[in-house]
Amino acid sequence: MSVDGELTAEAVERLEEIVQTAAVLFDRAGFHETSMDDISREVGLKKPTLYHYVQSKGEIVYLIHDRLQKEYMRRLQSRMEFGVPPTQNLLEVIYDIYDMMETYPGHLRVFFENHRNLPAEYRKSVREERDRYFAAVESLVVEGMKRGDLRQGDSRLTTLALFGITNWSYQWYRPGEPKRARDVAYYMWDLLMRGIASPEWVEAQVGS
Repeated sequence: MSVDGELTAEAVERLEEIVQTAAVLFDRAGFHETSMDDISREVGLKKPTLYHYVQSKGEIVYLIHDRLQKEYMRRLQSRMEFGVPPTQNLLEVIYDIYDMMETYPGHLRVFFENHRNLPAEYRKSVREERDRYFAAVESLVVEGMKRGDLRQGDSRLTTLALFGITNWSYQWYRPGEPKRARDVAYYMWDLLMRGIASPEWVEAQVGS
């Protein structure tokens, strides 16, 4: 069943189950080590029936990318339209990443590690969506600098630093152990905003 085709409500629910199951299997065993046979067995479908929903593991990778990118952008745009200040919005951008690990188990590993396994026909659109999201987050940094809420500097490097702090977290973060997504997001945001130096150390450096 093509991702571009019309799906019934039942088919949408079944496709959701397939994608979710595949993401967990990819996360647990690895993309290359997981076969379509493994996926069909886990969701309780015969392999020919599975191919009515997805044509390949690569198509599942695309569906995972598409889901996450659309959800990230939807949340960000909603906050921007609501007028959330840039510094608060940056906190929520960080939170979104940790929240996705709780909401969509296994998806983040696929998102960050398996983009090379995307079918060729999807790579351009996925890259464009990633670039669009990065630009939207960078615009928050630029606005924060203009408002005087963020220190003046290279907005691109600042945005890369934000994602550098958070994007690798799927390797070690386990939802709820020991902190929830919101708690970890606040810590990372504070680390980004204040740095790791103590106020006393900073004052000593300024005075020296």
